[in-house]
Amino acid sequence: MIQTFHIFLLVMALVGLGVFVALHFFEAGYGYLFDRRYGPPVPNRIGWIVMEAPVFILMAVLWAASERMWQAGPLALFVLFEAHYLQRAFIFPLLMRGRSQMPLGIVVMGMAFNTLNALMQGGWIFYVAPAGYYDHWFAQPQIYLGGAIFLAGMAINLHSDRIIRNLRRPGDTRHYIPRGGMFRYVTSANYFGELLEWVGFAVASWSWAGAVFAWWTFANLAPRAASLRRRYEREFGEEFTRLKRKRIIPFIY
Repeated sequence: MIQTFHIFLLVMALVGLGVFVALHFFEAGYGYLFDRRYGPPVPNRIGWIVMEAPVFILMAVLWAASERMWQAGPLALFVLFEAHYLQRAFIFPLLMRGRSQMPLGIVVMGMAFNTLNALMQGGWIFYVAPAGYYDHWFAQPQIYLGGAIFLAGMAINLHSDRIIRNLRRPGDTRHYIPRGGMFRYVTSANYFGELLEWVGFAVASWSWAGAVFAWWTFANLAPRAASLRRRYEREFGEEFTRLKRKRIIPFIY
């Protein structure tokens, strides 16, 4: 079983590489980069719930069916993981303003990845990790370091989403440059926060499964952050370029 799981991780990592390369040529057409070529539009609220809820539900099923469900280490990782997707699948959509839409194709692709990721993270934590792997987990530094990074990333992500959500007044359809918070340093502060979350989770879980997810997060969001930066440059010109922001990682990229 563990050999099959490692092949699964390798395939996911290689597919992530393909996604990283492809997204430098094809913009993921949702949000500010909305593109009808990715399928018929669906309301943003419905799209986000349908796209993100499966990973929350499947992870809960994997946890509930596991003999490790009340072990401290797996339970702590489960709570971190589900906290993100509780917010992303059920709270974030309800906070959305306006009547924005997203392509159905993006929803379907998101569902597919999220389902595989639940199997990847939940499979390792609850079924594939060797017996005793999580014994004395809270005597190890990685759970504290990784947990702190995860929580910092989540705080940045939530704060950045709030800034974006409040850019427009009701009825306004214009685009604005996000300002404040980590937007002082990067174009896509919300993506930086999410990347930080999953880097933290990878450290906390101390697993290749977590590392592959962190890699996938970067592979998906870094090219999108680059596309958003180019779009801001075209739309706002010097007003944006003089801010000298990086794409997604402060001072680096």
